[in-house]
Formats: sequence, C-alpha cells, structure tokens
Amino acid sequence: MPANPDEIEKRKNIALAAIRSAFGTEEDEYGATLFVSHHLDEIEETYWQKHLGAARPEPSRVLDILELQSHWGGEEDDGIETFDFTLPEGITNYVISVHFDESGQVEEIMMES
Repeated sequence: MPANPDEIEKRKNIALAAIRSAFGTEEDEYGATLFVSHHLDEIEETYWQKHLGAARPEPSRVLDILELQSHWGGEEDDGIETFDFTLPEGITNYVISVHFDESGQVEEIMMES
C-alpha cells in the first residue's frame, strides 16, 4: 500500500532536519558532511555560482539545495523507510540516504552512490 502523501512530506522534512542537525558532527563523518566536502571539491564553480550565488559557498549552504530524489522500502513496501537526497540537475550519482526505523525515527544518515 503506497504511503500517504502527507506522511511522505512529513518524513522528508524530518530527514532534512536530521541532515542539518548531524552536519559537521563526528557522527556524520560518512553522511552529509562527506557528501558536501566531496562535492565542493569536485563540482565546477559555475554550478555553485548558479545555484548558491558563490563560486565556493559555505559548506552548510549546500544543504539548502538538496532535492528528494526518491523514497523507498518499508513494511509492505510503503516507500517510507529510506529517503535519498541529492543535488539539482543530476550533477552527481551520490545521495544522502536517510533511513528510518520502524517507529519513524531517523536511524542512519549515509552518503551512497
């Protein structure tokens, strides 16, 4: 049974808040922190200028342009167990993947390809 659109939006917002909260912490070494540092080093300055108005934006600003790429998995495949976020325009194959536990709490944030 597909998830309720309101539940998807709710979890998307929870996931983005968790990404922001974890960013720059020791626990987030392989999540959003790695995602941002990797992409700031690898993507052309013109991309950052177009999307954030600076050739080398503050790392935390990269989180402002994350887009939900997909959500999937879960009990009876309701699609609300894992939410994947990435940068606009298909510039990367990497995502920040946010995994929820059975009670709807964020369990893990990881960078994946």
